[in-house]
Amino acid sequence: NDVLRHKPDLLFVEFAVNDGSASPERIHKAMEGIIRQTWQADPTIDICFVYTISIHVMPNLRAGNMQRSASAMEELADHYGIPSIHLGLEITALEASGDLLIESPEPNDTATRHPIVFSEDGVHPHVETGHRLYTDAIIRSWPSIREAGAQPENHLLPKPFRADNWEAAKQVAITPSMLNGDWEMLAADHPLAKEFSRNMPVIYKAKQAGSSLEFQFRGTTASVFDLLGPDGGNVSIQLDNREPSENHRIDAYCTYHRIAQTKITSENEDTLHHIRITLTDKPLDKRDLLFEKNRADFDENPEKYAERTWYVSSLLIIGDVIADNPSTP
Repeated sequence: NDVLRHKPDLLFVEFAVNDGSASPERIHKAMEGIIRQTWQADPTIDICFVYTISIHVMPNLRAGNMQRSASAMEELADHYGIPSIHLGLEITALEASGDLLIESPEPNDTATRHPIVFSEDGVHPHVETGHRLYTDAIIRSWPSIREAGAQPENHLLPKPFRADNWEAAKQVAITPSMLNGDWEMLAADHPLAKEFSRNMPVIYKAKQAGSSLEFQFRGTTASVFDLLGPDGGNVSIQLDNREPSENHRIDAYCTYHRIAQTKITSENEDTLHHIRITLTDKPLDKRDLLFEKNRADFDENPEKYAERTWYVSSLLIIGDVIADNPSTP
């Protein structure tokens, strides 16, 4: 709903790359939740699915097939009458003709060199090549979308594709009452607060091991919107009376910070659940966790990786938060 507060006329939705490893069933639930929440809020908003690419989906495209995630989304596009644009078809053709490289570490981000380079890492497009090809695909597709028929003024919601879709998902702000131990609310001029302010109006930093986030909710699904980064630590996740699980808040990409999720539970029994997530003092071999190509950054900037912390902002809940912090009287 953060996007919908801007009252858009047209909403482009793209998760084909990030959902590449997700099951079709999970994609259906999440994407259908986006569709139904959008048209519940404003039935005049038009929606268009777009499918971007990464090097991991190229084998499918070279064989003339869509990647699995895009195929799952197409089922929803058909059910709801939503147009879609695959942004990778011309890129695949250019690669086949020898006019494009999907990835190259060489600094080749202009469309005047040959072959042109789509990206440095096989994922994030160069502005003058990859983004230009994406833009051209949208421009090229628009007459066909218009020819297919005008969108209705008001989009009526049909029977759900899946009864267990995520239409009821909600984002709940984390509050100080949910936090135990040594936490800091980042000031508005903090570099991370400024970088992520659009999606994370408030960010809390766990500064010491033992600091925890605790709440109760009644429902089926819960996650924490947080940051992965070079100073990320390890957290222990306690759900009800089950055996705790652990999760590192740094991964192989983490020479920088990015928004992520700490998943707590999904498709659980619709009942009252008690959650406590605690920053641990577990040592991490951060250099070993990084991709080999990123280890030079660790060697050159060890201070970036020295802390073991956790940054949190909000909760994703299917259900309702019942108690901010059940440990607090």
